[in-house]
Amino acid sequence: MKTRIIEPLNDTAPVGTPSRDQSEESVELLAKLEALLSGSPTDLRGMLLREMVAGIVKFHEQPIDVLDIKIVTRALKELRYAFRVFQPYAHCLKVSIYGSARTPQDHPDFQLAIRFGRLLSQRGFMVITGAGPGIMEAGHQGAGRDMSFGVNIMLPFEQSANATILDDPKLVHLKYFFTRKLLFVRESQAAALFPGGFGTMDEAFEVLTLIQTGKANLVPIVCLQAPGTDYWDRWLDFVAGQLLPRGLISESDLSLFKIFTHEEPAVHEIQNFYRNFHSFRFVGDQIVVRIRESLTPLQLIQAQATFQDLCVDGLFSQVQAFPQEQDEPEVLHLPRLAFPYHRRNAGRLRQFIDWLNQLPSKVTP
Repeated sequence: MKTRIIEPLNDTAPVGTPSRDQSEESVELLAKLEALLSGSPTDLRGMLLREMVAGIVKFHEQPIDVLDIKIVTRALKELRYAFRVFQPYAHCLKVSIYGSARTPQDHPDFQLAIRFGRLLSQRGFMVITGAGPGIMEAGHQGAGRDMSFGVNIMLPFEQSANATILDDPKLVHLKYFFTRKLLFVRESQAAALFPGGFGTMDEAFEVLTLIQTGKANLVPIVCLQAPGTDYWDRWLDFVAGQLLPRGLISESDLSLFKIFTHEEPAVHEIQNFYRNFHSFRFVGDQIVVRIRESLTPLQLIQAQATFQDLCVDGLFSQVQAFPQEQDEPEVLHLPRLAFPYHRRNAGRLRQFIDWLNQLPSKVTP
């Protein structure tokens, strides 16, 4: 039996209260729809939008519960608004900071989060937090308002936007956890995990799961605990002592995260991840790894010998940008490696990225 939470269909006005003349609104909407539907069949953006419209029409044709339609409507509104907020900052590197809303300001973890956020902003990173109190507030205090985003979840208790990010245009309020977690992952280039409760554990394991299964891009994951504390050490005891021996994870999965007790090495870990490695994408069965400096012939041989297990009956090749990459003009100039990746071991791929980043630079400081 489906559990129902009865709420008004419109969060701001009673049902049936039009905000403007409905006939005028319909004419305007029909004109926009006609322009969209008559768009070029080669325009990918227009094609995807037409697909969305077709999906809405199918909702209308099927006997779907009104509350189910409301979920889709609200989620679409939340994502549309959040994407608009983040879009002007797409060029900025961002770090998502996770941690307990209940951490008091005099706790060593709170102070560590302040120092971590401050150092990130000094190194040019923006931060994303859940906008609440505790670790989230500490991250914002350290980074400062100008370098902070907030993705606040509306709860009946505990969660309201902290003073640093309150009323900032980079703060979004969300009803659903799934849209919030999507934004944390999609909009960031690193994840920082501080001690927390069920919510932090949920977010930590979701980030790890998405990366392990290839549903999210590989990013550095740093787990921070104050000096003299053992939150993540005890967590690792469980992961390495219970999951690994049972074959529930691979040993290489332990390479997906690292534990730190000080902000400086944690920030260095994030920065170093992008020292030589830039990004990757898939083109057919090939993974195309963009790097900042090309490999020497000897280094290419070393890569082949050390990471052959990542390939599917293939070779590592240094290549130019593929035609399919023309939609990313900002990275077309970068050197790249391509090989047929089996997509089954994100931990080993992370080890390959670490190997790329430790290669000596050919650029004179």
